[in-house]
Amino acid sequence: MKIELKKYDEQIVEWPKSGYHIMAQYDEEEIIVYQSYRKEIGEFAAKNQYFGGAFSLDRMTWIKPNFLWMMYRNGWGTKEGQEVVLAIHLKISAFNTYLQNAVYSSYSSSLEVSQEEWKESVKKSSVRLQWDPDHDPYGNKLERRAIQIGLREDFINSFAKDDILLIEDISEFVKEQYVFVQNKQLENLVVPAERPFLFKDKELNKKLKISANNE
Repeated sequence: MKIELKKYDEQIVEWPKSGYHIMAQYDEEEIIVYQSYRKEIGEFAAKNQYFGGAFSLDRMTWIKPNFLWMMYRNGWGTKEGQEVVLAIHLKISAFNTYLQNAVYSSYSSSLEVSQEEWKESVKKSSVRLQWDPDHDPYGNKLERRAIQIGLREDFINSFAKDDILLIEDISEFVKEQYVFVQNKQLENLVVPAERPFLFKDKELNKKLKISANNE
């Protein structure tokens, strides 16, 4: 695997406890996001290094930069239809473009726009943004918020092929680490090394509610 790993118990002392954070593994060139699929789709993607075959370009696809949040959603790869866990190395430029075009999936008065303006933005945008409670390895809800990004239309087309640098099938790694979770041995748990991601564009950070410090 071309993923930097680090012990979970070493990371939790460094991670922010609350606030809105894009927790991810990234550098100047790429950011890693996660998805889970049934074998037919996941194995095709890993083998061919793009999304095709049974993968639908007509439905919205959701990407998650936070490994443990993906594990919460897919039950550590045990949920039906989510057995193949993929680590997708995305171009950082593509990730930036997604979020620049993102519209919140639900309305809130904190968005500083009217509900009518929000509805109009939703119609025009092909990228959805959602903040959900983050979770620990056992699935317990945390104060910190985790992001997921939904892509459709032109964005799903570019994501499926052009925006990807590498697709890794990490299903076996997930199974190995899940054993430690099941046995309540978090001192042995190893997960991708992650840290808060900030955009260089301060206005974009503000729009996305991203916390600028480790709260």
